[in-house]
Amino acid sequence: MKKVIASILCFTMCAGMFAGCKKDEKKDESQTSGNGDTTASATEGSSADSSESADSSETEASSEDTTTEVTTAIESYGTGSIEINMFAMSPEVPGMVKRFMADNPDMASKYKVTAMVSANTNGAYVTKLNAALTAGGDGAPDIYVAEADYILPYTQGDLSQLAAPYADFIDNVDGKLKDAQIAQYTIDLGTNTDGKLVALCYQCTGGAMIYSASIAKEVFGSDDPAEVKKAVGGGSGSWDTFKKAAAQLKEKGYAAVADFGDLWNVAEKAATTPWVVDGKVNIDPQRDAYMDLIKEAYDNNWTNETGNWNDAWYAAMNGESKDPKTNETRKVFAFFGPAWLINYTMGDHSANTKGDWRVCESPVGFWWGGSWLCVNKKGIENADKKEFLSKFVEWVTLDSSDTGLQYLWASGAMNENGTKDTVASSTVLAKVKGDMALLGGQDAFPIFIEATKFASSKCKSLLDDQLNGVFTDNAGDYARGKITKEEAINNFKDACAEKGIEI
Repeated sequence: MKKVIASILCFTMCAGMFAGCKKDEKKDESQTSGNGDTTASATEGSSADSSESADSSETEASSEDTTTEVTTAIESYGTGSIEINMFAMSPEVPGMVKRFMADNPDMASKYKVTAMVSANTNGAYVTKLNAALTAGGDGAPDIYVAEADYILPYTQGDLSQLAAPYADFIDNVDGKLKDAQIAQYTIDLGTNTDGKLVALCYQCTGGAMIYSASIAKEVFGSDDPAEVKKAVGGGSGSWDTFKKAAAQLKEKGYAAVADFGDLWNVAEKAATTPWVVDGKVNIDPQRDAYMDLIKEAYDNNWTNETGNWNDAWYAAMNGESKDPKTNETRKVFAFFGPAWLINYTMGDHSANTKGDWRVCESPVGFWWGGSWLCVNKKGIENADKKEFLSKFVEWVTLDSSDTGLQYLWASGAMNENGTKDTVASSTVLAKVKGDMALLGGQDAFPIFIEATKFASSKCKSLLDDQLNGVFTDNAGDYARGKITKEEAINNFKDACAEKGIEI
């Protein structure tokens, strides 16, 4: 069941900073081991301290859970007469508008940006966005944000025809992509079927293994990332060495991971083929290997079976997890994720373990999450609107200078806590030291820059939201011995056939 805690949904309670599309209890907790992506980040700005306070808000009950409310907040930035409509699933991008207006008072006096913000709990944001885009007119967004788990409909699906190619409103896009060294997978996901770039992501979400330094030192004799990488087979493209490491951890009284879902987040994006190839259902080798991996993990008690995005999972980050077989406390060695998982999820749930975590390359390369900016073709038909859309979108997605959004983001200048995060521009990341307190001061950026080399868009398809959960549910039943692997695969294929996919 999908849940949202109202703290991030109610703008007026977010004082000091807002935590963007933060994938924890402060945002949409709809993500389970088989369901989508959400990213996180910290951006300055909130309605509590904003000079442009919320104009209005409305609350809607979820269709799946009548006890869950999805709040829609409307915020305005700037005092000009030219109006720009924005749709976003979190306060993150609107906060960038706030900073952009503060840095560009001439734009603030000329434009007024009105941002509709709605979490995507039970598809609430997507429903609102799709309705507004298809209806058109004054209520349609001029600029809108889509996350990794639902970016493709807006860049390669039916709605992609509404998105303006970046080259139509930004000069020398190819040159700026090259200068900024924008992560290729983010470009691929933002490119339409005609080969035109219609969306870009400002984040880089290549994933690493986030491990306990104290546990590594006890079990493997060293907490050094280079040595731990060897112990777990980091960068090998295989889980074989990791399985040996998991057995060693079990011997010493530790769980390798908190839950199956931690491994699915890797396997899903490590795939190099989507669910459907040439019209037929396709199970990528990495996803097939996931089934066997979690079967071994269950049989050998390598995981604490916490589930994901719940109290038990957060407790594992804090060293307070339980062995499912004995119900005794058993610490977890590793989590897998991008920098946002460290900053905005683990950072909130590691009071006992802060400073004990480190990162090294994952055994299997992957990425997880991200938010893309799209501009409505109708928006750039107006020359005045086009001026703002051009300057703002370039500042967010392509500007690799020390005054661009990505430099401010990576250096921690976009939030009061000084949180540093990975961005899509490798040029920017190379200029900034990514030391993080949770990691004992380790500079994580070199690890994440390397991780980006393994990030590929080839795993994604328009059917992910329909098929991921079906696959992981059956894989979980196989792991727990409820069905055979053959039955799990057949069940998945039967579900595909029901959706009209050729077996």
